[in-house]
Amino acid sequence: MTRPTSSAPSQRMLRVGEQVRSAITQVLQRGEVRDDLIERTVISISEVRMSPDLKIATAFVTPLGVADHGAVIEALNRHAKYIRGRLGPQLRQMKYMPEVRFRDDTSFDNYQKIDALLRSPEVSRDLEDDNDQDQ
Repeated sequence: MTRPTSSAPSQRMLRVGEQVRSAITQVLQRGEVRDDLIERTVISISEVRMSPDLKIATAFVTPLGVADHGAVIEALNRHAKYIRGRLGPQLRQMKYMPEVRFRDDTSFDNYQKIDALLRSPEVSRDLEDDNDQDQ
């Protein structure tokens, strides 16, 4: 009997993703990666998505205070194997150490666009019209 596949992550994938996120954060906070760009940049890891087999971890990061996110993402991907090796002590319960990939987190940009749309005069006017009709 086969299980139906779904696009939603399993509870296990979410739990392991959070553990990997915490471990990567600790490696970066301790300054274990010797790269000038990474050392002088504050990096926020918003989410880590695990593949269904838990062998690939995709970390969504936002470099704060840096205009060129691509350079920081490229530097992180260059040091991905080293970071993977440093995750071992914190993730020793895992059978396989996941391959780490870094991607730019664009969700904050999407939130800003939605916020700007909701604050636009056209939407405000429509909301005020709905409130006037309710009374």
